[in-house]
Amino acid sequence: MTAVAADRAASADRAESRSRAARVVAPIVVGAIILALWFLVVDVLHAAPRALPSPVAIVGQLAEHYDIILEDMGITATNALVGLAVGAVVAIVLAALAATFRPMDGMLAPLVAAIAVVPIVAITPILNTMFGASSQFGRQYVAAIAAFVPVFVNVLRGLRQTRPVHRDLLRASGASGLQTFRVLTLPTALPYLLTGLRIASSIAVIAALVAEYFGGPADGIGTAIASYAKSGHAALAFAYVAGGIAIGLVLFLVMSLLERLVTRGRPV
Repeated sequence: MTAVAADRAASADRAESRSRAARVVAPIVVGAIILALWFLVVDVLHAAPRALPSPVAIVGQLAEHYDIILEDMGITATNALVGLAVGAVVAIVLAALAATFRPMDGMLAPLVAAIAVVPIVAITPILNTMFGASSQFGRQYVAAIAAFVPVFVNVLRGLRQTRPVHRDLLRASGASGLQTFRVLTLPTALPYLLTGLRIASSIAVIAALVAEYFGGPADGIGTAIASYAKSGHAALAFAYVAGGIAIGLVLFLVMSLLERLVTRGRPV
C-alpha cells in the first residue's frame, strides 16, 4: 500500500508539473503563431492594410526610441499604480463598512453599481479639465475609479466567507473583535483581496491609457499612441502599444505571483 501511495503521489506531481509547464508554454506558442501570421500577411503576402506595420518595423522603432518609450512607460505605470492603490484602499474601507453594517451595505450597493457602469471615456475629459492640462491627477483618478469596483466586490465577498460557527467558537473562547478579525476574518478575506487586485491591476492600466489618450499632459503611453497614430507613424505607435502591454503584463504577473504565494497550501 505504501508503494502504491508513493506511485500515486509521484504521478500527481508529474501531472502538476506538466500542467504548470503547459500554462507557461501555451501563451508563448500562441504569441509566436500570431507573430508568424502577422509577418506572413504584412511582409510576405503584402495583404495587410497600409496602417498595419510590420513586426520587424515595430521592433526597429522599439530599439531606436527605447529611451523615450521607457520614460513614457514610467509615467503610465505610475498613474496606474497610484490609481490602483487609491482605488484599492477606498474599496477595502468601504467593503469593511458594508460587511459590518447592513444599512451601509444597502447605501453602498447602488453607488457601486453606478460606478461599475460609468463610461471611462465620458468622465476622462471632465476630470482632465477639472485638474488642469498639466496635472496627472485626472488620469490617476480615472484609474482609481476603474480599480475600485473589482476590489470592493471581491473584498466584500471575502469578508462574508467566515462561517457563523467559527465566529461563535472564537467568541466562546473569549476572543476579542480584533483577535477574531486577525485570526479568522483577515486570513479568509486575503485571497479574495488579492484576486480583486489582480483583476484591478489590468483594468487600472487600461484606464490610465484611456485617460492619457483623451487629454491631459503631453506625456504617457496613451498620449504618444494618439499622437503618432494621427501623424502616420504607425510603427512607432505600435511600439508604444507594446510598451503599454508590457506594463499590464508586469502588473498582472506580480499580482498573480502574490496571489499564488498567499493561497499556497490553502484548501480549495
